[in-house]
Amino acid sequence: RAVGEGSPGGGGGRRVFSPAGEFREFSRRQLRDMERLFRQYDAGKDGFIDLMELKLMMEKLGAPQTHLGLKNMIKEVDEDLDSKLSFREFLLIFRKAAAGELQEDSGLHALARLSEIDVSTEGVKGAKNFFEAKAQAINEASRFEEEIRAEQEEKKKQAEELKQRKAAFKELQSTFTQ
Repeated sequence: RAVGEGSPGGGGGRRVFSPAGEFREFSRRQLRDMERLFRQYDAGKDGFIDLMELKLMMEKLGAPQTHLGLKNMIKEVDEDLDSKLSFREFLLIFRKAAAGELQEDSGLHALARLSEIDVSTEGVKGAKNFFEAKAQAINEASRFEEEIRAEQEEKKKQAEELKQRKAAFKELQSTFTQ
């Protein structure tokens, strides 16, 4: 049974939230793992992660945030403006992270990164993304190494030219001293 959307007890005319239907980019296993993480930090067991629960979550994940930082994290995905995260809004964090829509220094980026689903349990789709990211990082590292090599070659060339100019100067100088 998925974590519900809205108030405990159904809330009347609200439609039922189906994570698998709306967040098709995630596998069922990923959704289960995210739901488990959500439930783990929903200390009040009310179907929401409020400011204090988010504070505890970020501390346990090793990325403590300021009070203002926590409020901004909630505000970034809080669609119903209730100043707490429903499971759907919690999933939006991971959707935005996967789409590269979170700033590197934001608390939500840290949350998504620190609570990443392990690649070994994520399956082929996740492994593909993991290896594509690794290949991109390797390419960037290679480009960086190439730039360093080019700079070193330029320095060697300049040192060789300086050496040749000094030798030419000494040769010219010796003709005047004889």
